[in-house]
Amino acid sequence: MIAAVLGKKVGMTRLFDPKGASVSVTLVEAGPCTVLAVRSKDVHRYDGVQLGFDEVKASRSKLPAIGHARKANTTPKRFIREIRLTEPTDVKQGDIVTVEQFETRGIGYVDVIGMTRGFGFQGVMKRHHFGGQPGSHGTERKHRSPGGIGAMAGDRGRGRSIKKGKKMAGHMGADRRTARNQRLIQIDKDKNLLAIEGAIPGPRGGYVVIRESKTKKSKAKA
Repeated sequence: MIAAVLGKKVGMTRLFDPKGASVSVTLVEAGPCTVLAVRSKDVHRYDGVQLGFDEVKASRSKLPAIGHARKANTTPKRFIREIRLTEPTDVKQGDIVTVEQFETRGIGYVDVIGMTRGFGFQGVMKRHHFGGQPGSHGTERKHRSPGGIGAMAGDRGRGRSIKKGKKMAGHMGADRRTARNQRLIQIDKDKNLLAIEGAIPGPRGGYVVIRESKTKKSKAKA
């Protein structure tokens, strides 16, 4: 089974390695996670496990979610994700997954998947770094506008319409991003904390998926 756990971003700090060098790290409250379901090729045509993290009151959950969690003898979870596997796993429904698996398997690098910070609806200057319109020479109440959007619209065979991919105002942020090959600096089994070198996607309090790196397998040295 690929080592993976769900967590919540706590914030950034720094640690010192044995040589005294300062290392910027992100602290993640990872697990414990409950195995809500197990997928198998015989039944579901693929192998995988469904993990749940962070308790939520039953009064704030839907009945289907309560019944699904009851099958694993647990309470409803706020953050649920499914981890695809390349081979069958020996974990069972209701088992608990913690950060200890990273230490047991000697994992030094991880991939962190999260949602970037959302900024809502933004204009072209903030979203695409446009320069805006001139500050003088007759420009009036149009300084932050994108300007003409019909240039090159008359493309033969496609009609006179704005082409897909045109940089315009719209929703900014809240995209799924993966930070790959992040060095795992420290594991605190008692407090369920992971110290990961560098920045990871999302704001403080955002949910993330931490899994074993798919490309870097060597043990990191502090």
